[in-house]
Amino acid sequence: MNIGKGPADGPLASYERKYSSFELMMRYAKGRYKTFWPRQVFVFGICVLLGLATDMRIAALAFTAALIGDIADSFCLWRLAALAARDIPEARLRLLTTLSAAVYGTGMSICATLPYWPWVEAGVDTDHHLDILFTIAFLAGIAMNAAITLPYHRPASVVWMVFFCAVPAAMLGVDLVEGGGFTTEWQLHAVGIITLTGFMFWLAAYGRRTFENTRQYNLATATQQQELEAANARLQDQRMEARRLALVAENANDSVMLMDREGRITWVNDSFTRITGYSFDEALGQMPGDLLNSGETDPGTIKMLQDSIRYAQPVRVEIRNRRKDGRKVWIETSQVPMLNSDGKLETLIAVERDITAAKEHARQLEKARIAAEEGARAKSDFLATMSHEIRTPMNGVIGMAQLLRDSGLSKEQALYADTILSSADMLLALINDVLDFSKMDAEELTLSPVNFDPRSCFETSIRLLQAQADAKGLDLELEIQEGLPAQLHGDDRRIRQILMNLAGNAIKFTKQGRVSVALGGTPAAGGYELTFTVTDTGIGIAEDKLGEVFERFSQADAAISRRFGGTGLGLAISRRLAEAMGGGIAVSSELGTGSCFAVRLHLQVAQAESAAQTEPAAPSAPAALDGLRVLVAEDNAVNRLLVEKFLNALPVELTFAENGREAVAKFEEFVPDVILMDMSMPEMDGLEATRAIRALARPQPLIVALTANAFDSDRKACLAAGMDDFMSKPISKPKLLDLLARLAPQAQRRRAG
Repeated sequence: MNIGKGPADGPLASYERKYSSFELMMRYAKGRYKTFWPRQVFVFGICVLLGLATDMRIAALAFTAALIGDIADSFCLWRLAALAARDIPEARLRLLTTLSAAVYGTGMSICATLPYWPWVEAGVDTDHHLDILFTIAFLAGIAMNAAITLPYHRPASVVWMVFFCAVPAAMLGVDLVEGGGFTTEWQLHAVGIITLTGFMFWLAAYGRRTFENTRQYNLATATQQQELEAANARLQDQRMEARRLALVAENANDSVMLMDREGRITWVNDSFTRITGYSFDEALGQMPGDLLNSGETDPGTIKMLQDSIRYAQPVRVEIRNRRKDGRKVWIETSQVPMLNSDGKLETLIAVERDITAAKEHARQLEKARIAAEEGARAKSDFLATMSHEIRTPMNGVIGMAQLLRDSGLSKEQALYADTILSSADMLLALINDVLDFSKMDAEELTLSPVNFDPRSCFETSIRLLQAQADAKGLDLELEIQEGLPAQLHGDDRRIRQILMNLAGNAIKFTKQGRVSVALGGTPAAGGYELTFTVTDTGIGIAEDKLGEVFERFSQADAAISRRFGGTGLGLAISRRLAEAMGGGIAVSSELGTGSCFAVRLHLQVAQAESAAQTEPAAPSAPAALDGLRVLVAEDNAVNRLLVEKFLNALPVELTFAENGREAVAKFEEFVPDVILMDMSMPEMDGLEATRAIRALARPQPLIVALTANAFDSDRKACLAAGMDDFMSKPISKPKLLDLLARLAPQAQRRRAG
């Protein structure tokens, strides 16, 4: 389908090309070389008459001069198109054709003046004056042609007109010099030349005006034609667009409904019938509300639809409709007003979509979300409960084993006690791994960055692993890069956890050889990138299993768990921790020759700590606890006995409460400096008991949560209830003594104040 011409090939473009300076020059050239032979016939006839009047030899010479000039000019003009095709600039082409016009004018001037040359015996009387009528008449034709072609090639036309004016004037000048004088006949010739010259210039001006008028008319015609073509193209586009829209509306999956300014249906498509059950004839002229309203749509939504018609405003809402068969469906409707030229509502277009299935899907998703949240809460509650239930007896097992080991046992009995402690530590590590991963899954993992010495951090961790390496006869090496910063800012506890996991695995899976740790780093944008590698000469990992080693509860080979033990959580936790610190872990390995784990952590440079943030070192002497009054609120008898055994040799006053309510009563009777408060107790839990104690208008003790719950949320809950510190079970005697020694000065200041 023709939708109109573009700007590059429209009437205006054609006009611009037609009247461009280059195109006018080409039209001049074509006109000249196409009329070459008619000109020669005309000039030949003139020359024959000249020969009859004078001498045929003169006529032959005159024709020859004219022919040579015309051939030179016409040949140049004939070659003009070929020269232009070679990308010769237009200015050079115009200069060339102007020179060829001068050659043509020279030939014609020779032809017109040859009978009057002194050495030509033409029989012309030149004793008193020069009769130049022949010359003027002959050159007048050239001048008239120049006047006509002036708009097409001004330089060439000007050259011709100069020849016309200059040659007769020169001949008059010669006649005046050779003695003719200012005779009446000479004066008449001069007046004639001037008159004819003026006429030629008038003719040129007239031709120029005529040409301009014609060009303006053609411009107006081209502009009008361009506008008509553009208007026709727009009309065609509008018709095509209207047709396309009609096809879309007729075949759309969504219901399309047209309404008049009163809101009555004027047209519906087939999808309207499919969604509502009403045919075109049944819907025509009806009000949509009367036809489809189920009575369950929100009144505010109905008002919005009514306002859309009243105020001619677009609206998009969800409504509850009733089908013809009585079934209720959810519809999403978009109403768009179409206004006339006066800005009044002409037609209202409503596009409606059945979203019943989407609504049901959203309801199911919400139900699934609630179920997932309930499942996550149940999982969290289960883990918290299991943590408490396992850690509570573990506290008794580890504590009693420590007391048993320190009770002066024989060598064999000490071995049994150490085995119990080792097994309990392994079980506790497993519990910690499971809880850590659960917190990571719940995105509850938090980091506690502090200033730390990376060199000391790694040296201490390696010393802890040295006994395991020595037991297997392995060389455990630590290499630290020169220039490592003395202080960095990060969670050194989590960094130790990553190192212990990787180095511990390396020792576990290496039978002989060595395990080496290399620590280094480089400054990075906004901090410091700490890197370390753990390399071993152990069993290695198959290439196709490298991607699985970081999966939870996964090991490279199922047989590994039978040979070496373990849950497969250590590497998964380490990777999560590294990613939480802006880094990652990469592994390279070859089966049978060993593995290398490379860790990258993004840390901050050490931050200055204020004096208020720096805690004084805790006194280590038992004298620091002299007279300290300690209340232990604990419902588990084993744990109460354990704390009593830990503290019975120290100068502290100790009393116990078996539940939270008893703890509040003992607080008022005993007036303790420190309360070790279990969170889970009968009758009143530790949080409620803490709040009750804090509400009493009495000198307040330091309250420490002593609990088997190990989640960060538990720590936050304890602090929010008014507790001062947090210690998770199982506890050890050194940890408990360090805690009390650290809190003793503050408790004594409170008592004194």
